[in-house]
Amino acid sequence: MSTPVNYSKIIDELAKNRSTYETLLRDVSDEEALWKQQSDKWSLLEIVCHLYDEEREDFRARTQHVLEIPNEIMPSINPTAWAQERAYMKQNYTDTLEKFLKEREQSIEWLESLLTPKWDNTYHHPTLGEMSAKLFLSNWLAHDYLHTRQILRLKFDYLKHLSDENLKYAGGEL
Repeated sequence: MSTPVNYSKIIDELAKNRSTYETLLRDVSDEEALWKQQSDKWSLLEIVCHLYDEEREDFRARTQHVLEIPNEIMPSINPTAWAQERAYMKQNYTDTLEKFLKEREQSIEWLESLLTPKWDNTYHHPTLGEMSAKLFLSNWLAHDYLHTRQILRLKFDYLKHLSDENLKYAGGEL
């Protein structure tokens, strides 16, 4: 037997993550914002740009689409191409962070304003099949957790680079 989904808990966690992102990402030097351990990995700037685009064009838009017009064709997106197409590495870090945090505020306001959302509404994706509004909402929070982990790993690696010290005394990897 599955546990009923607590939508307000997911929305509360999305709201808390705004503060988490703000704490992790504010007051970052230009060097740290642009630093990459490897050329094929993302910098903090690219992560922030990605979060900003995903907030507006993916998770909020798609959740809203399934709640309101599930039978209409959903606009296509290509988040993996956005980094190059939108020149993420040329964006202003602080401005983009502020825009993302504002978008998250708007997302939470919108989610909290929903009176009787139809979380079981589904959209039929041509290759992924049935996708419910609750699937998009849950994946929105999962996306946050994945990028929080990514940001923390990047900050750890940057500390290692900056200090040029062995960081094993801090403890083993979890």
